[in-house]
Amino acid sequence: MSLEVVSLENIQELAGQYGYWAVFIGILLENLGIPLPGETITLAGGFLAGSGELNYWLVLGSAIAGAVLGGNFGYLIGRYGGWALLLTIGKILRIQEEKLVELKQQFSENAGKTVFIGRFIALLRIFASPLAGIVEMPYLKFMAYNIAGATAWGAVMVSLSFFAGKVVPLEQLVAWAAQFAVLALLIVAAWIFVPFWLELRQTKES
Repeated sequence: MSLEVVSLENIQELAGQYGYWAVFIGILLENLGIPLPGETITLAGGFLAGSGELNYWLVLGSAIAGAVLGGNFGYLIGRYGGWALLLTIGKILRIQEEKLVELKQQFSENAGKTVFIGRFIALLRIFASPLAGIVEMPYLKFMAYNIAGATAWGAVMVSLSFFAGKVVPLEQLVAWAAQFAVLALLIVAAWIFVPFWLELRQTKES
């Protein structure tokens, strides 16, 4: 997710001016739910590393550190207040608590995979860690998947823009990353919510 008022040119300028701090803070804040283009800033950092303006390993380290720390904060938010908020939202949407408990159980069984894979999916990158906290996923287990997911995501994003950026414009790389993230989100949303919606509909009809 990103703010439309922040142009790619502004992001490149930000990454060029503040370097590794821009990458670290950008992805950290995006993981906290603040609509900053953290992934785009990371791609810009890798692109600048490819042109020799930044160091590849420091950009990668900044991206991973920001993602891990942001995910950690998200987990703590979910662990110590997320379930109460979810119940409140459920009441507003008239979703029975039993259904939310069911969803919680289903997510709990796949929490580790979701935390890891969620790094590559729009929106899920923001909500996977708080959801892991809500289902009370063991902290050490969460951190293992959090670090693994952040490392894999960071390596793919930074390496993609570092190497491909030498022959492909940054604008194209950002567009490809956004298209992949949205497509993945739609697939995951359909996989999770369509069966839930069908079951909810059958319950109301019976």
